[in-house]
Amino acid sequence: MANSGYNNNTLLILYGSFLLLLGSYVVYGSDSDSITKSLIKSSCTTTLYPDICYSTLSPVTRNLLTKKDVIELTITKTKETIQANLHTINNLIATPNLSTRAKIALNDCIQMVDGTIQQLDTVMQELKAYPNKKSIRHHANDLKTLMSTTITNKETCLDSLSHKDASSKHLRKAIVLGQEHGGKMCSNVLAMIKDMTDKDIANNNNNFNILNFNSKKEAVMWPEWLSAGDRKLLQSGDVTPNKTVAADGTGDYTRVADAVAAAPSKSTSRYVIKIKAGVYRENVAIPSGKPNLMFIGDGRSNTIITASESVAGGNTTFNSATVAAVGSGFLARDITFQNAAGPSGEQAVALRVGSDLSAFYRCGIIAYQDTLYVHSNRQFFVNCFIAGTVDFIFGNAAVVLQNCDIQPRLPGPKQKNMVTAQGRTDPNQNTGIVIQKCKINATSDLLPVQASYPSYLGRPWKEYSRTVVMQTSISDVIVPAGWYPWDGDFALNTLYYREYQNTGPGADTSNRVTWPGWGVITNTTEAESFTAGNFIDGGNWLSSTGFPSSLGL
Repeated sequence: MANSGYNNNTLLILYGSFLLLLGSYVVYGSDSDSITKSLIKSSCTTTLYPDICYSTLSPVTRNLLTKKDVIELTITKTKETIQANLHTINNLIATPNLSTRAKIALNDCIQMVDGTIQQLDTVMQELKAYPNKKSIRHHANDLKTLMSTTITNKETCLDSLSHKDASSKHLRKAIVLGQEHGGKMCSNVLAMIKDMTDKDIANNNNNFNILNFNSKKEAVMWPEWLSAGDRKLLQSGDVTPNKTVAADGTGDYTRVADAVAAAPSKSTSRYVIKIKAGVYRENVAIPSGKPNLMFIGDGRSNTIITASESVAGGNTTFNSATVAAVGSGFLARDITFQNAAGPSGEQAVALRVGSDLSAFYRCGIIAYQDTLYVHSNRQFFVNCFIAGTVDFIFGNAAVVLQNCDIQPRLPGPKQKNMVTAQGRTDPNQNTGIVIQKCKINATSDLLPVQASYPSYLGRPWKEYSRTVVMQTSISDVIVPAGWYPWDGDFALNTLYYREYQNTGPGADTSNRVTWPGWGVITNTTEAESFTAGNFIDGGNWLSSTGFPSSLGL
């Protein structure tokens, strides 16, 4: 054999080095495995459903080095579950002898599940950039909003299938386990994101204190997420629209829906549709692929979009909306949205909003039961008129209504009026209804008989219902108890209902309900957390709309 160039001593040294290297690799691998297990354990303990969290992550074979790694993997696994749910729902479309309502409900579910998949993809993109793309407070708000909406979507799907007809019952039974499981996985992602971002914000607390606003400044300020250009559009009477709708044929279109259909998709710039005075009898949908649209009317008494879809008429609540705004950044001013189904129509929505960073100025929203569906994401209403009966401002958005005129109206026989029915199902969701600096009083038809039709500030639609009424003038249309239960003692311990510095005969809290979840805010810091500047303006978007707003108290 030829001489290899290595003697026995050299070979022994090389072999020993190899063993040391192998040992180091094993130790390192063992340490990495230990880090992964520790991260999974610490992450799962922050969630509401740790068993599902462990079962999702325990089969993991790759090393996870940070909490962000754990969250990203959980999102990937969650998306797989949601996609399987979508496949199940799509297969059910072919079920024979489905009722029309059940088919509509399935389409609601498809829209909701599709939206959730898109939102999970966006969360993954945002996480990869976190925390360098924008401020941590802004970034955290975006992430929590997206994940809060995924949970709301699950609830909406199941609510649409809650009707008592046989088809709806059958379909709900077929999908409920998958929907609930997917919703719990989304909840776990939200909890992990909240835990991570809350700690990051605490570590950078110089930048993330509760915002305080100068009282003189706030009189002319808008929410900061509205650009200077959008603020001008909202306030200025002299705007050159991209297209005009006119019922009399003097515009580019005679139907609002046709103008929306022709608007550009995925636009990053503002697209303005002027809607001239007239009554437009149609249903209008602004889909997710049409962001940054704006409607400008000729005044809420002059430009009216009206229809009459309703649950009594065979539709779902979600699909009954006269106007449904989903595309992000939607703005509207000087226009009325109406559902004319009447009190016998049961749930009949005038306006449904799932558009993130959307705002409405000097608009009318008029119907009876379920008038304004603040479905999801971040929304702002200022100087609007809102009238209805049962649960007439409802949903699970993060929404502030400011300087609005809110009026319970004459309901159907034996009905009661509830101004709000907020739908938060998870304590980590950053959602709630805030009514600030508004007026709550009876419509002229209710006023003479209001003693026969009691009106309340709200009732808890879902377990963690959250509503805050502050700095608002409340007439005696609101009964002394103030709030009404949903069903027995459901949610009375877990809801969050607060009142702060309200005035008027209906604002007296001495005879209010005594539920554990109700209370009066007694310190400014707690109240400040529900102002527009803190509750919905994490990305400073309100300023860009041009709508006037108060960001603080």
